Amino acid sequence: MAKSKTRRLDFEVDKMSNSIEQVRTGKVFVTRLVQLYPSDAALLSSQEWQFDWTLELRNADHEVYALTTVDEPEVFQGLISISDMDDHIFMDLLESAPFNIGRAKHYTGVPSNLVAFACHRSFKIGYAGVIAFEAKTKLISHYEKTLGAKLIGGNRMFINTPEAHSLVRNYLKNFDEDRLQEAG
Repeated sequence: MAKSKTRRLDFEVDKMSNSIEQVRTGKVFVTRLVQLYPSDAALLSSQEWQFDWTLELRNADHEVYALTTVDEPEVFQGLISISDMDDHIFMDLLESAPFNIGRAKHYTGVPSNLVAFACHRSFKIGYAGVIAFEAKTKLISHYEKTLGAKLIGGNRMFINTPEAHSLVRNYLKNFDEDRLQEAG
């Protein structure tokens, strides 16, 4: 398989919340993440995504997940693509739905919810919550401040166990790292 070019992520963490929040009303919605497969590509065509997610779906080394609300499971609030690197999770892509970007966005908290999911996945498979990603240069300090990410070198950043634990606890109130480690 051809090696894919590493992309630098440029999502902005708009709000750290315990879920996603509707901007207009302040109402908080219960969310869930659903894994997508190549056969789900047609579900992505209803919106104009910045990235070609059908390519991500076809990459056997990547897992793609959609963030939805329990009330509207067919509406994708954001997408994330992750890879298992044998000792950490790598975030290949992360994107909020077009209607969740900019001043007229419908919901806040989508990017941080997706990052917390990547950390949770890392805990679940025994990597102590550690995740890594390539950041756009202009957003490095933003990720340091909002996510507690640390710069490894170049544009590569990582979120270590304490920060991952904090992110996951924020989104999964009944998160129990010890129980996950035992189950894994």
